[in-house]
Amino acid sequence: MVIAAPHKMASKLEEDLSCPVCLNIFKDPVILSCCHSFCRECVKDCWKEKENKECPVCKRRHSKDFLPSNFTLKNLCESFVQERDQRASEDLCSPHSKKLKLFCLDHQEPVCVICRDSEKHSKHTIRPIDEAAGQHKKKLQETLEPVKKKLNVFKEVKVEFDQTAEHIQVQARHTERQIKEQFKKLHQFLEEEEEARLCALREEEEQKSQRMKEEMEALSREIAALSHTVRDTEDELRAEDVSFLKNYKAMLPEKISVTVWS
Repeated sequence: MVIAAPHKMASKLEEDLSCPVCLNIFKDPVILSCCHSFCRECVKDCWKEKENKECPVCKRRHSKDFLPSNFTLKNLCESFVQERDQRASEDLCSPHSKKLKLFCLDHQEPVCVICRDSEKHSKHTIRPIDEAAGQHKKKLQETLEPVKKKLNVFKEVKVEFDQTAEHIQVQARHTERQIKEQFKKLHQFLEEEEEARLCALREEEEQKSQRMKEEMEALSREIAALSHTVRDTEDELRAEDVSFLKNYKAMLPEKISVTVWS
């Protein structure tokens, strides 16, 4: 970044704070509806012989008779004039109010022609202000050169740091994507494995349940047959002796056993 010299900055600021009509620092600035500003008297003078009140810069018509003051611009102008006057007074020798045209090398300070002949600076080395300024600027420039080189080195290192930091971020994002993709595949595999195991479990459950159902049905048939035999036998046991003995041969325990487990 290039920093403008103070006098150049002041010159640019003075230009921005100057009325486009009189080219002087604004006095009692007003702002038109087009947002351009002028000295109140300047814009009035421009409108004296004109029917349409238009902006002296953009020619846009100002629809209002009232000219509102631009207080912000007014404050800026007053501050600028105050600082400018202060700078001008600083360029004068405070004891003698003469312009500082010389420089005392012993005291390292600007002096005027009266200061040069005074007792305070009588045996001192005095140089013209421009000559002393040139020498000091050269010395400062020589001191500034290694600083500039160091600054350039730091800038180059910063560029490398920035590139490294960017590389770290890019690498981290890439690794992050890889991790997400791997875990996505792992989740998909686990879901498929879970579904396959659950499917196998359901098939096994269905097969076992079917076998158990068949065995229970067979057992139920056996229970029914035994129950029928028990009832028939109990009925015979309750029969009259003669009737019981007539059927006893058919109801022998051996035959009952054979009938039940056949």
